Formats: sequence, C-alpha cells, structure tokens
Amino acid sequence: MSDPFLIGDSLSGGYGRGVDILRSCTISVNEGQIAVIVGPNGAGKSTAMKAVFGMLDLHEGSVRLGGEDISHLSPQDRAFLRRDDISGTLAQVYELFPVLKEKRRQTAGELSGGQRQQVAVGRALMTQPRVLMLDEPTAGVSPVVMDELFDRIIEVARTGISILMVEQNARQALEIADRGYVMVQGQNAFTDTGEALLADPEVRRSFLGG
Repeated sequence: MSDPFLIGDSLSGGYGRGVDILRSCTISVNEGQIAVIVGPNGAGKSTAMKAVFGMLDLHEGSVRLGGEDISHLSPQDRAFLRRDDISGTLAQVYELFPVLKEKRRQTAGELSGGQRQQVAVGRALMTQPRVLMLDEPTAGVSPVVMDELFDRIIEVARTGISILMVEQNARQALEIADRGYVMVQGQNAFTDTGEALLADPEVRRSFLGG
C-alpha cells in the first residue's frame, strides 16, 4: 500500500533537550483530503502539527511528502513546497471568501474575528501550498462563522489541496474530516475516518460529551 500524500510517521520529540512531548505519533493526510487532529487541552495537537512542519526536534520518526523524505528540510523550506501554477490565485481566494474582496482596503483591526480568520486562510492560499496547515481556524468565532469557515475549507480541499487541521471544536471538525486523530498525552489514542470516530461510543463519551 502506498504512503499517504503527507505523513509524519512514528514521530517522537520535543523542544531542545526536554522531555518528549510526542511519543510514536503518526499523522497523515491524502491528497485533496482533510485530516483533523482533536483532543483535550495539552494533548499535543499543535505540537504534532509543528513536528510535521519542522518546528520540533525529532528524536525518532520521519516526515514524507509525496513519497519524499523532507525530515531534513527547515520550516522555511517546507513552506515553499507549493504547486507551480499560481495563475488565478487571488481570484480563487476572493471566490472562496467574497467578503475579503469587499473589505480589501480595510485594515485588519477593522475586521471581525471571523473575517480575520478568513484573511489568514486566504494569505496561506496565496502561496499555492500543496498542503494547508490550519491551527484552530475557528478560534473565537461564532457558530455561524465556524460553519461558514468549515464550508470554505471543504471547498479548498476539493481543489486538490491537502488540509491538516488542529481544532478544538471536535465534533464539528470530525464531521468534515476524511481522517481523524484523537490525541492524548502526545500519542494517538484513536485514529479512523471522521465518520467512524463520531460513531465510536468511547470517543463520544470521552471527547465529544456523550
């Protein structure tokens, strides 16, 4: 069986010489799909994403993109693993987030929390990434705006961009996830499709409020 498009395989590591925060953690996402990392506070969700992005000192494991080992690349080098065709990017961003076109002459301070989150996603898309990494994109926004952002994230994935997302709103995030990871204490506690995790009685009881 071939590798997923992006995989952080058996990752163990931390910051400097401190105790490992991740322990044999594996996170992957296929091309054009959405992978979501959820779990309690302090579970290592954002740390797992940082490890994939090259911002963690790995003691074990590797990161591969399209079958190529990129473990040795710096975060700056990984940031430019993009597609070649950048034509129409701004038009695509405006199509996904029409409000950004309407507000394009306003400063960030004049935008709502939801609009600022859209700006963050739009700016990331301007680099034409092959993988879009989102760390709690719905933080601080209303339920209505959260639903709108998730709809846009689905549309981004449909363009062929792989999306790796850390999210506190676990139930809603798993509803749009092709692949879901529930992390506890730096390890994979549960791994399955988003649909299967939502149906798992233990996941529902322990992490989704029943």
